[in-house]
Amino acid sequence: MSRRRVAAYVLRERTSWELLVFEHAGLPEAGVQIPAGGVLPDEPTTLAVLREVFEETGLFELTIRAQLHTEHKPHPTTGMPRATTFFAVDALRWTPDKWTHSVRGDDADAGLTLNCRFVRLPLERPLADDQDAGLGLIDAGFTTVARRPN
Repeated sequence: MSRRRVAAYVLRERTSWELLVFEHAGLPEAGVQIPAGGVLPDEPTTLAVLREVFEETGLFELTIRAQLHTEHKPHPTTGMPRATTFFAVDALRWTPDKWTHSVRGDDADAGLTLNCRFVRLPLERPLADDQDAGLGLIDAGFTTVARRPN
């Protein structure tokens, strides 16, 4: 049985569209990521995605724009099966440009320090674990430059 997960493309519009990403402080090998994590038993995915964004970034004034797709692929290090449902989520335009956040919650990430920031779309390079692969489902112009056909 696959582990149920959610992932959030948290977007904001200023002079252009931007995506919320983070990096683990002191753990550069984890790469640049988006908020994501497990779904609790009997928890609706819409609540799970908002909870995960809050736990990992501290943001709570968010609006779910759309459920995009569910990706079925194994965890990159453990190989365990997982099903991740991706959402497009809108943040307020006055959300800070960057901040540091200590992860909340009861899972293994609790207490980790994440350096959060908004970056312009489209991204130049893929995110860790190819988390950016679905950005083009929101808008074709959001497709990561390195993923575009030549």
